[in-house]
Amino acid sequence: MDTTDGTWDSLSVKLNDNILTTLGELKFTHMTPVQSACIPLFMSNKDVAAEAVTGSGKTLAFVIPIIELLLKREEKLKKMQVGALVITPTRELALQISEVMGQFIQKFPQFTQILLIGGSNPIEDVEKFKDQGYANIVIATPGRLEDMFRRKADGLDLASSVKSLDVLVLDEADRLLDMGFEASLNTILDYLPKQRRTGLFSATQTQELEKLVRAGLRNPVRITVKEKGVAATAVQKTPSRLSNYYTICRSENKFNNLVAFLRQHKHEKNLVFFSTCACVEYYGRALETLVKKVSVHCIHGKMKTKRNKIFADFRALKSGILVCTDVMARGIDIPDVNWVLQYDPPSSASAFVHRCGRTARIGNQGNALVFLLPMEESYINFLSINQKCPLQKMSPISDVVDVLPKVKAMSLADRAMFDRSMRAFVSYVQAYAKHECSLIFRIKDLDFASLARGFALLRLPKMPELRGKTFPDFTETTVDTDTIRYKDKNREKLRQKMLAEQKEKEKTDLPRKNFIKNKAWSKQKNKKDRRKKMAAKRKHDEGSDVDDEDMKELLNDTRLLKKLKKGHISEEDFEKRITSKAKSKHKTASHDGSGGEDV
Repeated sequence: MDTTDGTWDSLSVKLNDNILTTLGELKFTHMTPVQSACIPLFMSNKDVAAEAVTGSGKTLAFVIPIIELLLKREEKLKKMQVGALVITPTRELALQISEVMGQFIQKFPQFTQILLIGGSNPIEDVEKFKDQGYANIVIATPGRLEDMFRRKADGLDLASSVKSLDVLVLDEADRLLDMGFEASLNTILDYLPKQRRTGLFSATQTQELEKLVRAGLRNPVRITVKEKGVAATAVQKTPSRLSNYYTICRSENKFNNLVAFLRQHKHEKNLVFFSTCACVEYYGRALETLVKKVSVHCIHGKMKTKRNKIFADFRALKSGILVCTDVMARGIDIPDVNWVLQYDPPSSASAFVHRCGRTARIGNQGNALVFLLPMEESYINFLSINQKCPLQKMSPISDVVDVLPKVKAMSLADRAMFDRSMRAFVSYVQAYAKHECSLIFRIKDLDFASLARGFALLRLPKMPELRGKTFPDFTETTVDTDTIRYKDKNREKLRQKMLAEQKEKEKTDLPRKNFIKNKAWSKQKNKKDRRKKMAAKRKHDEGSDVDDEDMKELLNDTRLLKKLKKGHISEEDFEKRITSKAKSKHKTASHDGSGGEDV
């Protein structure tokens, strides 16, 4: 991207001197196109819907106008009043925006900011808000922000605080919707005043986004920033300084190729994307052992508390490896990423573009490489047409050695690693089955034996996809995997205790009914639900004061009524049968002395 789009003083609106000083200190001498387009509009009280390629400097395009608009307020913000709100899909992005905002408001002591994101105690956030007495700028993820609006009982009335809101920014708006935050956003928007400036920033425009634009923006100015020199008909969605490669290798060679590549690029900063959290956990541990003298970090969506620290640590590194899922694919700005490696192609084509965009940011050079199986080669053509994202073939990686025996040895030495290998394999197969490009990524084309070798499995897991199949090309370990112990002594102690309890239970238990083996897990879950329903019905019946005899009679009466409605019996017949039944019941009741009464 050509970042020399004019210096800051060439803007049609004059920026505050303190903002210009900070820009100089941060060495942002020139504006990017998205900044020169958005800032004047935002500052002249227009709503903005901006679409710009990833890595184009969108953060400053809203951070600067937020400060400028708050400075222009006639009434200064009082305690507990929120003037600006930035909503973003992930906590990493929120942290990043907060960092940039912090650098600018250092020179404006009258403004404070608060970060409301997951991974911290919400009560602490409430206390912080109350103690500070004000947070003029709130940067938040949707889930935590929605939660904060419901904390009135804890002494925080955020609904009242946002009545003074001047600016709302939805960053990575398309991702906010992709991640299922639509309901939360609608709830939040209902609390906000209609008279406000709104900025909506995204890398792609979708129909869902269009709905959000209509709901949240009043006559927005639409801005689309394209790469210079790219024809309007072929909108390139990746940065122009990005070299985008692919390599083809079989399942069992894929990890060996990755390790060889990372060993050759030790002194660089590398992001490695996997399709699932379990794969990150498993392969991340393997890379820690196999790529020596390199800092290896892992991040995925199921991490709750450590994510913020890991992200901050990796950003500060000069070189290292970050193993991650798509939680890191969007908007995250990690300085000087040299390579983005996609070990697994993402489940959607748009995510491919966003992953690549973690490098070659703000005019820097960068490289991306995707590993594909031979049967997935048509994905190259698909990306070129569907995402306007051409890829070139990389020459084979040199010095590839077989590291899989070492990974197997890690599983044999520690049950935790063995467990990780099994979970990773199962999660990979399940993710593959849900791939958006199901014509290219077909589960029936997977060579499970080759895949299992590539995962360095000791044995195949029991899963519906493998049931009833044999895999002569896969050799299971001769070691009984039940004998593999946890390195963590406490964990192993617990396992042995559970095994002993299980054995004891099996001795005393009655023989179990055969488990139906040919049903998929989802079906078995339904069976569980059915059992629950039956048990509930039995319980209801047992607790009911209607005895069996009455129940039978009720059913018979219902049947008679149905027959009458269908015209199978006449009204006369119906009357006769009902009265004869009532009489016989009366006789029986008198006979057994219960004194039954005709109803």
